[in-house]
Amino acid sequence: MAATRHAHTVWEGDLFKGKGTVTFDSSGIGSHPVSWPARTEEPNGMTSPEELIAAAQSSCYNMAFSNVLAKAGTPPTRLNTRADVTFQPGEGITGIHLTVEGEVPGMDQEAFAKAAEVGKENCPVSQALTGTKITLSASLV
Repeated sequence: MAATRHAHTVWEGDLFKGKGTVTFDSSGIGSHPVSWPARTEEPNGMTSPEELIAAAQSSCYNMAFSNVLAKAGTPPTRLNTRADVTFQPGEGITGIHLTVEGEVPGMDQEAFAKAAEVGKENCPVSQALTGTKITLSASLV
């Protein structure tokens, strides 16, 4: 069964001086302010589209990767993934880098790195972002 989730943003003003609020409707986890300066300079307590993409990418990737590992008979004890989404004004999102550290009993580094790539290829968010170069660093801890 397909699932659809909802969020909405209200924006007031122009791009450079305006500001908005993004609200997570489906989960009800709250509303968060957004602005151009928070996107291109310091966040100052606000979020950005790139941070939201990073959250989606890191959580989806961990789900996909944990499934790859479990199907291989080596379920992870723990995966910690950081997604760094780079935004260049005038160019857009120029890249995403995933850094995953995992605790996977019975798996060596080479097998972990290969499985990490398969997880990246099978992650629905990675697939949705195919126009963006996504790189990966994977290590066992």
